[in-house]
Amino acid sequence: MLSGTRANIAVKVFGGDLVTLRLLGEQVRSAMSDVPGVVDLTVEQQVDIPMVRFQLDRAAIARLGLRVGQVAGAVETALAGTTVGRVFEGEAAFDLVVKFDDESRTDFERLADLPIDLPGGGRVPVGLVAAVRREQGPNLIGRENVQRRIVVSCNVAGRDLGGVVDDIRTHVAGQVQLPPGYRVEYGGQFESQQRASRQLAVLGFVVVAGIFMLLVVALGRTRDAAIVMTNLPLALIGGVAGVYVAGGVLSVASIIGFITLFGIATRNGIMLVSHIQHVIEKEGETDFRAAVERASHERLVPILMTALAAGLALIPLALSGGRAGSEIETPMAIVILCGLASSTFLNMAVVPALYLRYGRHGEIVGIQAGSGETPVS
Repeated sequence: MLSGTRANIAVKVFGGDLVTLRLLGEQVRSAMSDVPGVVDLTVEQQVDIPMVRFQLDRAAIARLGLRVGQVAGAVETALAGTTVGRVFEGEAAFDLVVKFDDESRTDFERLADLPIDLPGGGRVPVGLVAAVRREQGPNLIGRENVQRRIVVSCNVAGRDLGGVVDDIRTHVAGQVQLPPGYRVEYGGQFESQQRASRQLAVLGFVVVAGIFMLLVVALGRTRDAAIVMTNLPLALIGGVAGVYVAGGVLSVASIIGFITLFGIATRNGIMLVSHIQHVIEKEGETDFRAAVERASHERLVPILMTALAAGLALIPLALSGGRAGSEIETPMAIVILCGLASSTFLNMAVVPALYLRYGRHGEIVGIQAGSGETPVS
């Protein structure tokens, strides 16, 4: 809507002369046709239609004591019509419009005989104060920011939108020579996608940093928080595989899926690490390896159940690809589903091993208050 076209990519050529714009539009279309992934390539249609031009003779108008506005108003009334009143029929009201009938408006000879009232009385035909000519002109003149423009639009299939736009820029710059005063701009859906991707990249970094800070506060140790955060690359493995399965295109929906996936994967890591801490600190387990193994076995079923609950709910969305309305839901669901599969299984193998290697060995205390025994680690 913002770019004035519903296509994925819109190449806008700006300039003053309509004929030159058409030639440049065809050159741009030819350059874009060589780019892989470009489909539905079209140039904005401009068709020459017959029209009548009234070129006013200001000197003749002044000699007769007329004003340009009077002559132009008479021509407008004859061809377009002028509202002179209202007609009421019951509760309905209609404009009363005065204009030439259809036969007179299409008769070129009659148009030149259109009478113009003189200030001192009498009338003269419009042909005496204006040159009336038949011409061919465009049916539509596109404008943007008070400049004439023609649009070459296309959609994308089989490739990512950003890569196709980069190739189009290269082809157009190398094959189209723009005269002075003419320029090319690129618009379409990729504009909003690039803007959203930048915003999501910043927000994604903020989200990851916020998750890490909350983990430090909740778990009490930076080392434990870092171990939980290892779930992010574990989830990333499956998420990347999901992008490949969905067509290999990293869309805005896929990025949203990654952010959601990171939150779910982090939750699974929290469940495991926090239970290891509980076994050590609350249940008094003095054997560190036994504590890690026991906590891992006890949290296996809860982690699998939470992952399966989310995964099973996403299967219908993942399988609805190609249906109307699933353009956002399907890529997001596939990324989350594949990422959940990798993070869940790797979480139960990698996180316990990392905690066993880098966990809090020195904090396992097997003494009772006042017993005088040394800590066991």
